[in-house]
Amino acid sequence: MGKPINVGLIGYGFAGQTFHAPVIASVPELQLAAVVQRSGKTAKERYPWVQIVRDTGALYADPSIDLIVVTTPSTDHYSFAKAALLAGKHVVVEKPFTTTTVEADELIKLAREKGLVLSVFHNRRWDGDFLTLSQIVRQGIVGRLTDAEFRWERFFPIANPERWRDGGGTGTGVFYDLGVHFLDQSLSLFGMPRSIKADIRTLRDGALSDDAFDVTLTYEGGLRLALRSMLLARQPGPRYTLHGTAGSFVKYGDDPQENALKAGLTPGTPGWGAEPESNWGTLEAAFGGLHFSGRIQTIPGNYQDYYRNVAGAIAGTAELAVKPEDARMAVRLIELGLQSEREQRTVEVTP
Repeated sequence: MGKPINVGLIGYGFAGQTFHAPVIASVPELQLAAVVQRSGKTAKERYPWVQIVRDTGALYADPSIDLIVVTTPSTDHYSFAKAALLAGKHVVVEKPFTTTTVEADELIKLAREKGLVLSVFHNRRWDGDFLTLSQIVRQGIVGRLTDAEFRWERFFPIANPERWRDGGGTGTGVFYDLGVHFLDQSLSLFGMPRSIKADIRTLRDGALSDDAFDVTLTYEGGLRLALRSMLLARQPGPRYTLHGTAGSFVKYGDDPQENALKAGLTPGTPGWGAEPESNWGTLEAAFGGLHFSGRIQTIPGNYQDYYRNVAGAIAGTAELAVKPEDARMAVRLIELGLQSEREQRTVEVTP
């Protein structure tokens, strides 16, 4: 293995310290070298070797930094990513890519002109439940899909407008925050939908941003995919449901990697991403003259694979898995979903 790729991390809030820093630090091809923290040195407490810098300019100007990871609030992604690309750095941006497709198109053009790798952290492609569901779909285990539902329900009854996610405005709210994950998963698994119909609501007292959505994507061939989320669900429904001509698959619960990262565990340790049997999804299907009814073991999730792929793309040894054009299309679906909500109608999906 050659010299590791030096990484500079912009932001050490929840996303930076929970999802990015520990995963980056566990990938041998990468070296977490610098972290932008406006105050304090908490990053250095966990990663003693890192350099703490107080402003992004110092990071952009550091010739030793190869890759910059932007983990700021969504509303700032465009400006930080653009500055990093102009400084000649490869860039990973926390999801959603940008708040508009106009911004996304500009960044894609800039990265292409400079010959730089630009990717978006759509880590949920590496959730174990989604990896398992993808195998079921691609192997045709439930036959031709007719209906599917992806749900992400939580219980956070108190809105806090002082937090950027609840503060109102473009780029905030649950549709941008959680919906973009499902839209990316939908695009990666099923491709471009034919139409979108969205019901996007604000339910909590005092909330300034949307906190619930019910979106239907319709595909050529008849598949209807429902994407749902809300923050007032004490008893969440199943995360994934598939119905097809040969059977059904239902999966409850969340991927365990997030809670493991919150607890300070190290990615890649034995058993990482594995689920207990009690959390496995249930499958009932008839195929090959046989009937099966029971639990299907969840493939262990692995967020490290995202960053390994980025390192490979920078080194020229791998094709980038999450291309900026993919992430841009997820933002486009958000825009079309918001249009559908405003106009109270089904909207044809266009690039």
